[in-house]
Amino acid sequence: MSDSLNKLSWKERLHEIIYEADTKKGKIFDVILLAAILASVILVMLESIDSFDFKYHAALNIGEWIITILFTIEYVLRIISIKKPFKYIFSFYGVIDFLSTIPMYLSLIFIGSQGLVALRALRLLRVFRILKLARYIGASNKLLFALRSSSAKIAVFLFFVLIICIILGTVMYMIEGAENGFTNIPKSIYWAIVTLTTVGFGDIAPQTPLGQLIASAIMILGYSIIAIPTGIVSAEMTKKDTNIDTNTQSCPTCLKEKHVEKAIFCYYCGNTLN
Repeated sequence: MSDSLNKLSWKERLHEIIYEADTKKGKIFDVILLAAILASVILVMLESIDSFDFKYHAALNIGEWIITILFTIEYVLRIISIKKPFKYIFSFYGVIDFLSTIPMYLSLIFIGSQGLVALRALRLLRVFRILKLARYIGASNKLLFALRSSSAKIAVFLFFVLIICIILGTVMYMIEGAENGFTNIPKSIYWAIVTLTTVGFGDIAPQTPLGQLIASAIMILGYSIIAIPTGIVSAEMTKKDTNIDTNTQSCPTCLKEKHVEKAIFCYYCGNTLN
C-alpha cells in the first residue's frame, strides 16, 4: 500500500486527501473543514446580534478572515488537484464554495457609508457554507437521488394540489363573499393554500356555517396530503438500497463518487482512478 502511495504524483496525493475520506489524512482534512464551516456559521449568527457585534466586532472580524483564508486555500487546492478544473468550478459544490468564500473579499471593495447596506447583505452569503456540509454526509447523495427520481411524481402531486386550491378558493369566494374578507378569487385561493398547508393565519376566516364546514374539510385534507410526498420519496430511497460496498473515492477527471471497492476505472467516465 505504501509503495503505491509513493508512486502517486503530488497532485494525485492532494486529490486523495481533499476528495476522499478513506485515508487518515483525508479524514483529518474533513474534520478540520467541518469545524471551520460550523465555526463560520456561528460567527455569522453572532454578528447578527448587534450588542454582541458591537462589543466583539474586531474579534469576530479576525475569526472570519482566518476562516475565509482557510476556505480560499481549500478552493484553490480543489481546483489544482483535478484534471478538469472547470468541472469542479461550475459544479454545485464548486459554486457553493465560491459563494461562501467571496463575501469577505467583496467587503474590501464596498468601503464607506454608501456601501454599508450592500455589505450587510453580502455577508449573509456566508451562510451558504452550511451547504458545504452536504458533501460530508453520505446519506445526502442518496436523498438527492431519491428526490430527483421522484421529481415527476411530486410535480404531478403539487399540480393536483394547486387545482384543488383553485377550485376550493373559487367555491369559498361564492359562499362567503367580500363581506367576510373573500374579496376576490385570487385572495380566496391564497386562503385555500394557507389553510390546506397549515391551519390558516387568521387574517381571513369563513363566517357562514357552510364555509366553516368546507374549511374544516380542507384542514383535515391538509394532514392527509403531507404523507403523500413523504411516501413517494421513501419508496425511491428504498429502491436505491443496494448491498454493493462503495467508498468515498472521487474520480480526478469527472469528480463522480461512490465507486465500488477496489475499482480501477471510473464507472461514469472510464478514466483510471488514483
